[in-house]
Amino acid sequence: MKDIDLNDPASVANPFTYWSRFRDEGPVQWSEAHRAWVILGHAELSEAFRDGKSLSADRVTPLERVAQHRPASFAKVVELLGGWMVFRDPPLHTHLRDPLRNVFTPRRVANLQQTVSRVVEEIVDGLAGEIDVRKDFAGPLPAWVIAEVLGVRPDERDRFQQWSDDLATIVFATDPHVTAPEQAMAAAGEFSDFFQELIDRERSDPSGTLMTLLVDGAGDELSDLELVGACTLILFAGHETTTSLLMNTMGLLASQPDLIERLRVNDTEAALEEFLRVLGPTRSMYRKVAVQHERGGQTFAVGDNVLLCVAAANHDPDVFVNPGELVLDRDPNPHLTFGWGLHHCLGAHLARLEARLALDALLAKHQTFEALGPVPPIEGTVISSIQQPMQLRLT
Repeated sequence: MKDIDLNDPASVANPFTYWSRFRDEGPVQWSEAHRAWVILGHAELSEAFRDGKSLSADRVTPLERVAQHRPASFAKVVELLGGWMVFRDPPLHTHLRDPLRNVFTPRRVANLQQTVSRVVEEIVDGLAGEIDVRKDFAGPLPAWVIAEVLGVRPDERDRFQQWSDDLATIVFATDPHVTAPEQAMAAAGEFSDFFQELIDRERSDPSGTLMTLLVDGAGDELSDLELVGACTLILFAGHETTTSLLMNTMGLLASQPDLIERLRVNDTEAALEEFLRVLGPTRSMYRKVAVQHERGGQTFAVGDNVLLCVAAANHDPDVFVNPGELVLDRDPNPHLTFGWGLHHCLGAHLARLEARLALDALLAKHQTFEALGPVPPIEGTVISSIQQPMQLRLT
């Protein structure tokens, strides 16, 4: 009997073919492998993203219960995640999100292009010959960008990447009852202390960066603890997702060299949207049923686990023509990689800007991207963050 398993390598290697095996059974199906409902239809997933009542995104309340029986340092992790709007439901989600909505508007992000370009050029100019894609490019680029736009000094920014990697061990954990690894608990404490100092510094000596907008936007509406949580979410989400997107894109270019020339004659903005559809770092998002209801012909009981399967929806033939093909000028391209509705990613515009400028800079400087070993599978945040090395020779 067929059973959906997002850990099956086939779901990564050829998502269109994999999901085609299940579509006849309906847009919502039960997965025994995950003990969860899987929503794979585009229309049903769009609706689920907008439903903040029946489907709960709350990851903090279960962790708060767990924290009562864990070391005090674990409470620091929970305290930090408590300010992450993506792990909260309305009205708390609205309380955390509203003061920050005007920080990442398309206009404000467009004004950051010069800053982002400077960081991209610094990193790309340092790439030559054989490189480790994660270590030399995909990892530092988004971390440095976030540091720059938040007014963090260059000598402080290298710590960001390690903190983000350490915190990933608890953010992507599937069982909240498992004690967070020591490095995650340490990172949470260092994150909090660092951003509290940065906020205090911003209040006394405004930097004129996005941190100024964040502090001003928070005003009296967010506590310092909530503002620290928002800052760490911006850093973590912006780093993890963009790193994975860049890794996936570089892996694709290394494994399909003909794409490089196609990219040179296509609009990179449109091509990037297609990369986001096919290679997007978010393959699935987790929800818990809060209110019993019907969805996609199935009955969801209170407490059931739900996986919002972005990877499947992004290959839905009812929405995308030839979804199994990489169409660099696809238009329209209503992919759901950045979520939708209540939980649409606030940093989507910045992620697009970073990736586009990085891709343009690489194509301008290098003619070929040759893999020096096996290209690792596409990365995503279904269960955990995959961090396999990838060696390339740039010429």
